[in-house]
Amino acid sequence: SRDPRASYNSDHIVLTMAGEKIIVALDWTPNTNHAGFVVALASGLYRDAGVDVELRSPDHPDCQGLTPARQVAAGLADFAVTPSETCVSFATTDPGKPRLVAVAALLQGSTSAIATLKSSGLDTMAKLEGKRYASYGGRFEDAIVARMVTNAGGDGSKVQFHDLEQHGYAEGEGMGAGSIVASHLERGLSDSTWIFSHWEGILASRAGQQLNEFSLEDAGVPYGYAPVLICDPARQPGKTAAFLAATAQGYTRAAAAPGEAAAALCSLGHPSLTDAAFVAASAEAIKGKYLSKDGAWGWMDVQRWTAFVDFLSSAKILVDREGVAIPRSGVDERALFTNDFLPQ
Repeated sequence: SRDPRASYNSDHIVLTMAGEKIIVALDWTPNTNHAGFVVALASGLYRDAGVDVELRSPDHPDCQGLTPARQVAAGLADFAVTPSETCVSFATTDPGKPRLVAVAALLQGSTSAIATLKSSGLDTMAKLEGKRYASYGGRFEDAIVARMVTNAGGDGSKVQFHDLEQHGYAEGEGMGAGSIVASHLERGLSDSTWIFSHWEGILASRAGQQLNEFSLEDAGVPYGYAPVLICDPARQPGKTAAFLAATAQGYTRAAAAPGEAAAALCSLGHPSLTDAAFVAASAEAIKGKYLSKDGAWGWMDVQRWTAFVDFLSSAKILVDREGVAIPRSGVDERALFTNDFLPQ
């Protein structure tokens, strides 16, 4: 049953439990990628672990307009939900900035895709040459998409990239719907964008909108874990292991009982969660991606990190913010993540 000390504010998500305070900055509106956190809160797993967990959606005023990772770097949050390339970005940034490290993978399988409307006729990645792409403004995002277009036979340099306002967090329509497909593609404001198939893809289908979805792997991109949970090792909370153990239990429950996970999400009251049947369908679709084949949550394989960094380097995407190439030897993938705090 839902713990009475969990609360929702109509302006932003604020879920808390009594114990050592831990703030988690979410990467988007609450969705089934975050189900394990919400289940752990609703069922009292964090309370039992002695941690007071707050989940902050990007519209929380304390985010100060920063991305989840930059909230951690600034000390505004303890953990953040991000793509794995965020760890690569912080490992190759200014020396004075913290090196953020992944401590868990929220999903094991790949669920990312580039989407277009079927009605657009853009039925291959090559056809995005000269077309618009709504970008979240990630450091390597546009270059990855451009490479996908080139790998498909198009000219990736001719894609018209346009940034969403404040990484999408200031896009009222997108945040309300929980989908840039709904706010931009369906309204003719862009031609393509990055999605999670089990969220935006299912949402579009239920709205009667058919999508073309191009997976990164099919386009020759050995994509890393997405999303991951990251932190600054220098500021790591004392109860990190207890927090992750409770979170692992939450994701294990979400995998076994997607209906429970969907109900917990819907109880948050976010505008993007008003269609309970959609949330249930998404929870059902993603349940097999939470855990590894042996039933573990969060674990990361160095080979997957190596393959992704190798790709970034060989595709000449691994550059600094001035566009200067970073040597492959300049990124130690073993320093980008750790499994040490996960349940053994």
